[in-house]
Amino acid sequence: MNEQQLIEGCRKGNRLAQKELYETYSRKMMGVCLRYINDRETARDLLQDGFVKIYSSIGSYTGNGSFEGWIRKIFVNCALEYLRKSDVLREAVDLDNTAELANPHSSVVSVMSANELLTLIGELPAGFRAVFNLFAIEGFSHKEIGELLNITESTSRSQYTRAKQLLQRKIHTLYDER
Repeated sequence: MNEQQLIEGCRKGNRLAQKELYETYSRKMMGVCLRYINDRETARDLLQDGFVKIYSSIGSYTGNGSFEGWIRKIFVNCALEYLRKSDVLREAVDLDNTAELANPHSSVVSVMSANELLTLIGELPAGFRAVFNLFAIEGFSHKEIGELLNITESTSRSQYTRAKQLLQRKIHTLYDER
């Protein structure tokens, strides 16, 4: 099935189309869930919730923009909804010595694999990780992030800065180990 047939099949409730949609996008969307939620079981639950939302709201997909982008947005929103409900975004994480590293070892980043970098991002505290993903990976502005997470724009900026600092420290530590 091509993408349009897949969409039409899902709109009609066709189980084979739904299965193919799941098989086509589940791996990528599991990756999205894991970027926000560092617990595999919870991420699996969010994956299922996301597909239920897709199947029930696929009629609202207008065809403007990419279908995968529309799906990704649903999964990001599922993850953010979970984070809001668990209130992890309001928990302040105090970091000692969060001063920005003056000269991070940029060469180590160039030899790191994407998986190594994603693993380090996954180790960030939940609030930092959510803001970092939304700003650096998804491309949201701090104002949009504030609205999505029910935090102020300045809190979003602060969380992003602290996430970068912590990530730099983790990269620095990794560099020292190599």
